[in-house]
Formats: sequence, structure tokens, C-alpha cells
Amino acid sequence: MNASACDSMSLGGKTALVTGGARGIGRAICLTLARAGAFVVVNSRTAGEQAEATLQMVKEQGADGMLARFDVTDPEGVNSGVGEVLAARDAIDILVNNAGIARDSLLARMKDADWNEVLGTNLTGAFHVCRTVSKTMIRKRRGRIINVASTAGEIGNAGQANYSAAKAGLIGFTRALARELAPRNILVNAVAPGIIIGGMTQQLTEKQVEAVLDHVPLGKMGRAEDVAAAVLFLSGPMADYITGQVIRVNGGLYM
Repeated sequence: MNASACDSMSLGGKTALVTGGARGIGRAICLTLARAGAFVVVNSRTAGEQAEATLQMVKEQGADGMLARFDVTDPEGVNSGVGEVLAARDAIDILVNNAGIARDSLLARMKDADWNEVLGTNLTGAFHVCRTVSKTMIRKRRGRIINVASTAGEIGNAGQANYSAAKAGLIGFTRALARELAPRNILVNAVAPGIIIGGMTQQLTEKQVEAVLDHVPLGKMGRAEDVAAAVLFLSGPMADYITGQVIRVNGGLYM
């Protein structure tokens, strides 16, 4: 990669907060942003061994970072956790809302708790973090927010009414927030992964994965790094005129 290409992807001097950054797609995003030079804040609910391991991997990329322990479903915890980050850093330049869970079940069997937990984490959690972090971005008159949605939020998926609803809501939230924050030079976009190795596909049976892959023109699952590459693009200077968009990383999955 030549010098100009490297400069166009550089995040040197930027601080990136990645929710749900301890493992899977979140970890891949943390490492990709670290390689681009960002100071990476790895968020998890527990800041346990996986989060510690991700932070160590970030440092092995030659970058620096810190852990931020808070639950995105707890608004007071979000305020406190973000406050600790801002006490250590001048700003949060990039926010990646990646925290998410799945509680799959057919609708007739779905429990209220399964619905509420998925909506609370995947949609309301992003609202909590965006509300808090956007305040500092507004003061700085700059920022990037990238929400990790899902193909399920656009085409639906049987047995995932709660997950599909949450991700569809996240896409609508992204577009509304993009309009609201554009005058303050804050860009808001979403990345919608399809079938990703190590992602929410871990919740699917082998038969379910095979059924979905029949509809993927590329005929294979994607990697967490593929999603992270899209996040990197939206975080950097080459995406300066892009907001309110959904970047689909799905191998052509459009049912």
C-alpha cells in the first residue's frame, strides 16, 4: 500500500469506542481500528478475560487503548463509563455500536424476556450510548457513529422476530440520527453483516446456516474482518461525504 493510500485510511490521533468489543466481530473491529492508528476503547459488560485479551491484541498492533466496563442497557452505567473514557481522552471521535445478543425462538414460543432483552441490548442500548457520546461530538462539531445492524433487519429471518425487529429499528435509528447530526459534522452510518463466521451465526443450527447459504451468491460465509473493513472505511477520511447509509457485507444475500 502506497503512502497516500495509507494516509487515506489513517486514524492516528483518533479515539474509537467499540461496544461489545471483547470478541467476535467486535474484536475484529477493535484490531482493525488499532492497526489504522486509533486509540481503541474496548467495551464489555464484564471487562473479563476476553476483553483483557482484546486490549492486549490492540497493543500488539502498536496502538494504545483502554477498557470500558459498562452495560449498554443501563443508562446510568453508560454515562459513568463514557465519563471515565472522556476523563482519559479529549474526545470520542468514533463510536461503533456493536453490542448485541440473540434469543432465537418461533414467535408462538417467544418469551417476553427474550423479546425485551434483545430489543434492550441491540436497539435501546445503541440509543443510550449514542445519546451520551453524541453530546461530546456535538461540542467538538465532529464525529463518526457506525451502528452494526444485520441483513436480518432488512429481509427478516424466521425464528428471529426479536432480533430482526431490533436490527430494523437500528437502521431506522441510524437514518434519523444522520439527519439530526449532519449539521454538526457528525456522520452516522450502519454496517449490515450477513452470515459471518463467529458472529450471530453461532446461534444458528448447521441446517439453518446451510439454508441461508443457498441464497448467498458468493456461496460462503464472510469473516469478521470483512465487517471490520467496512467500519474502517466509514471511520476514515474517504467517507467524509457519506451519512445515513447502510453498507451491506453479505456476499450478495438479498432474498
